[in-house]
Amino acid sequence: MTRLPFTLFALVLATSATSPAQGTAADYERAMSLRERYRDTVFKERIEPHWPGGGAWLWYRNGLPGGSEEFVLIDTAKGERETFPDREALDKALAERGIEAGDGDPPRGERRRRGGRDRGDDRGRGGAGAVSPDGRWRAFLKDHNVFVHDNEEGEDIQLSDEGAEADGFVEPFRWSPDSKWVAAARRQRAETRQVHYVDSAPDDQLQPKHFTRDYPKPGDELPVETVHLFEAGWDARRFTADAALVREPFSTRRIEWRPDSSGLLFEHIERGFGAHRIVEIKVPSGESRALIDETSDTFIYVFGQGFRHDLPDTEEILWRSERDGWNHLYLYDARSGEVKHRITEGEWVVREVERVDEEARTVTFSACGREPGIDPYYLHFYRANFDGTGLVKLTDGDGTHSVQWSPDRSLLIDTWSRVDQPPRHALRRAADGALVCHLEDADASALLATGWRAPERFVAKDRDGRFDIHGILCCPSNFDPAKKYPVVEVIYAGPHGAFVPKSWRVRHGMWREELAELGFITVQIDGKGTAHRGREFQHFAYKNINDSGFPDRIAWLRAAAEEHPELDLSRVGVYGGSAGGQSAMAALLWHGDFYKAAAADCGCHDNRMDKIWWNEQWMDYPVGDHYAAQSNVTNAGRLQGKLLLTVGELDTNVDPSSTYQVVDALIKADKDFEFLMIPGAGHGVGESPYAARRRMDFFVRALHGTEPRRE
Repeated sequence: MTRLPFTLFALVLATSATSPAQGTAADYERAMSLRERYRDTVFKERIEPHWPGGGAWLWYRNGLPGGSEEFVLIDTAKGERETFPDREALDKALAERGIEAGDGDPPRGERRRRGGRDRGDDRGRGGAGAVSPDGRWRAFLKDHNVFVHDNEEGEDIQLSDEGAEADGFVEPFRWSPDSKWVAAARRQRAETRQVHYVDSAPDDQLQPKHFTRDYPKPGDELPVETVHLFEAGWDARRFTADAALVREPFSTRRIEWRPDSSGLLFEHIERGFGAHRIVEIKVPSGESRALIDETSDTFIYVFGQGFRHDLPDTEEILWRSERDGWNHLYLYDARSGEVKHRITEGEWVVREVERVDEEARTVTFSACGREPGIDPYYLHFYRANFDGTGLVKLTDGDGTHSVQWSPDRSLLIDTWSRVDQPPRHALRRAADGALVCHLEDADASALLATGWRAPERFVAKDRDGRFDIHGILCCPSNFDPAKKYPVVEVIYAGPHGAFVPKSWRVRHGMWREELAELGFITVQIDGKGTAHRGREFQHFAYKNINDSGFPDRIAWLRAAAEEHPELDLSRVGVYGGSAGGQSAMAALLWHGDFYKAAAADCGCHDNRMDKIWWNEQWMDYPVGDHYAAQSNVTNAGRLQGKLLLTVGELDTNVDPSSTYQVVDALIKADKDFEFLMIPGAGHGVGESPYAARRRMDFFVRALHGTEPRRE
């Protein structure tokens, strides 16, 4: 069955043209042909390495114009490069050297590229079974309480008596290595909110379908988990952590024993994300303490900027913290809880821990903002010793970097690019980052021949003239500097990241270029409140989501227009999805004197309506008046300008009722707007072909003042 979108129009459209006609059939044809025009026009963008001979050799294949190819062989010891016209010639050359072509390919997990989230160490979780390590005891639950069975005496011993169905003990059990103590969590249950969905036009039947999803929202009751220790045997002692250390838990995780059974450690994340700590309960004293204690009067971005790696052999912990305003690595004494060494330091940000080498006592990581004179978002890779000495930069070049390692990690392929610079690839020594040999420069000559224009990087000061604000401008392929162009900003302002593209990405984000072909200049900007620029820059978003960095964005656009008078700031639009949809509508509510049109897809328009972990992270807990004060729903009556709302009926990421409640509020406020709901569609439907085309039509009408002519 074909899904047909349901539309509701409630917008009176302006028809007076303020610029030469745009949105013609030729414009649409050119826009919709971009993907095909740009296909297979860039060569040597990526290298898929093969490392025969244990890394002594490197070979890879290059696709070339006209469908031809070449194979490249690198002698990594000499840094010599040799090319072959086909695979047969390569195999012959390798055979002459006694090497098999496929030998030494690194496992997929070793092919590390930039991006992703830092991961903690997951080791040290043994002893979680019901039977103690020495085999004497078997822990079990009965009537929601903890019991142990003595396998020697054949007796059951009850260790707790307060467990109940709504507040009982749960598995798994965690035995101390010496078999004297068993740990268990007690979970106070909570009723979980459910969001209800109606699939109004299912593919496999005529009648609608209904389903639900568990979906906790800000302020909802959460299950509360506490950690308890029990001594095995009669007249057993029991302990739990000091309540002040585990106040308002959002998450309790990584419950594990010290190898010598002297204490139980677990991580506590406080609701509202104002505290993240490693708590220890000592035995046999039962005393509890915060071994590592991260607190903030705003928030700690645990899931995006946290990192922990335990070093049990040396009783140390690698930990990442933003305590001095910049995200850095620290080496802790796992006994005393004191910092032994700062591993990294300075006004720059560690982004991802790539590898911890316990034997060499080094950590390899990506970071941004350390290299002077280049974009502070560009990633470089580094290695440092655990004691903070010996920092080595492993990559080089004015762009953002990714790396691929040889199987023995003695070599790395350093690939770097910018939005206006095709990728360049070099082979480097892992010991010191020294260049072994240059491998390739991507060839984009065929792409440039199509009329493709690279995005332009632009930097301006923020609202206070303090921080540099970075962004890009994208012009149509038939750009005429003598003309004036309306501007459309692509917005995503979530505090969890930065969103302006930094690397070469011709085939990604084509929606910017397609829209530009209809006679717009599209821009993308990272304002204050986004990540990777230090604590002060990001934490501006605390209880302040609706700000979305708009004063910074407007300052940037005005500065750009000074340098580029072809930008017509009397006709500025904005669009985004999810958190970007929330921001797009907010532009018209709080900055309707500047932004004239907005397209908001699947927006989390009220932070009380969206998922708990994302919104409480930035807006804090408990839910206060600031939630309503910043809601697009409660402020719908402020609307100025033209608005297009889109949503997927079955969006399980952002509750679609968040959009429906905006629609309801706008109707009650007697505001004109457009609304597109697509049956059966999920999150991000605004980027589907139909909805994206409707968005293009919307901006042609709203900013060009003409009717789109697609035929």
